[in-house]
Order: sequence, then C-alpha cells, then structure tokens
Amino acid sequence: MTPDTVEVAFITPRHLAGGGDPAWITVPLHRACGWTYDDDPLMPRVVLTSPDKTAVLRLEPHTDGQWWVLHHFAHGGRPAWYASFGARTPVEIIAGFVDALTDPAAPRTGPSDPFEPLRQQSWEPAPGSVGLVSPDGTTRMERLVDEADPGAWFVTTTLGPEHLVWQARFGENTPPHLVEAFATALTEPRPVWRTNGALGLPTLDPKFINRGVEDVLAANVAGALAGRVESLSSRHDAPPVRPNPPEPPAPRASRRR
Repeated sequence: MTPDTVEVAFITPRHLAGGGDPAWITVPLHRACGWTYDDDPLMPRVVLTSPDKTAVLRLEPHTDGQWWVLHHFAHGGRPAWYASFGARTPVEIIAGFVDALTDPAAPRTGPSDPFEPLRQQSWEPAPGSVGLVSPDGTTRMERLVDEADPGAWFVTTTLGPEHLVWQARFGENTPPHLVEAFATALTEPRPVWRTNGALGLPTLDPKFINRGVEDVLAANVAGALAGRVESLSSRHDAPPVRPNPPEPPAPRASRRR
C-alpha cells in the first residue's frame, strides 16, 4: 500500500460482508432521489422522507432491533407496508430494494416471484417452511403465512443456531417486485468491498467467506459513491432504463489473503 492507495477487502458471499457504509443508501436517496432529511446533530439517527411524503426511512442504532426501518403509508388505494433491515445487512443488498423503490420507471404490472432469483442461484427448499436456503446454509428466505401476518417475508442470515448475523423483514403488503429486487441483490455473485479490514465482518472462517485483499487507488474508492449517485440521478434525466450497478473500484495491486 502507498499514500495513493487504500487496502480494500473484496468479500464473497456478500450476505456475510457486514453492513458497510450507510452513506451508500442515504446519500443517493437525498442527492439523486430528492428525499429530504430531518437531522438532529445530538441524536445518532437519520430520517429521510420521500418527495411525495408517502415513505419514511429511519436509520437508528438499536442494540437488539432493526437499524433500518422503512414505512410506506397507504396511498392511492394501496395499503401501508413496511420493510426493515438489521445492522449487518450489507448496504449493497439494501440498495437493491431501495433502488427499485425509487425507480422512476412505470410501476411493474406483471407478476413477481421473489423466490426466482434464489432458484437461479441454486438455493434449495428450506425444510419445514415456505422458503429457500442458500447453498452455504447460512441464509434463508421465507414467506410466513398465518392468520396474524399473512404473506410477510423474512430473510435471515445466521452462523449456527446461536449466532444471528442479520435479518430483513417485509410486511405482508410490500410490493412483490421490491422483495424480488432485494433477492436479486442478495444473490448477486460479484463481491462487495470493504475498507475497514476485518472489523465489520461477522466471520473470517474460510469455510464461509472468501476475502481477497487488494490495494486500490484511493481516488477510485472515494469516487465509488459519487458514481453511484450519478448513475441513479441519470434515471431522471433519460428514458427510464434501469442502470447497471456501479462496478467495484479497480485494483492497483493484488495481495490475496
């Protein structure tokens, strides 16, 4: 590593990469999608409201709860719904959901199957539930159907029965195409990158993760978020075509660990 480079870890599978930088979500929502923020410098939280006032996203540290909570209010004859994500839910996976929510393209009218992206990546049926489990056995996506909460979705990542890593929850009225977008981001095979070493990783066990360490130009690391904002902003300036997600910063030199 030189003064011009930053040590970056590229992690697969992405569901075990740790939470990442919350700015990957909050900055594009504000700068590219027009969400306004309610900021109190004395409180460790962020509150963002959509331009049409129908949705509020709160990022608030909770020792035992979900750090990210999005409430979408009843609007235009559609019922209210919510989504929430634990602290260690990778921001790249949350971004799949949020980017679909803020896509200015016409709403999807065809059927959506949130399980389909998982099937395409060889996820297997989860024993004892309506759901699928990842090939490494650490992540399960389930649809819970009961009288109390029919149709709610849960995505849970664990390392053994006593170690919950993160959980995502989607209320029964969450639009299926948004849950499908989350599932697509969840199963994306490309690695995600982290610059805080091993501190944010739930495990270093090579049985579960592959961690490649590379020296990346500092300018590329610093520019990744700006590139994401520009990509999402372009959706409003051109015909509504879903952009490809920004590529990870290009490595300068490689040192595998």
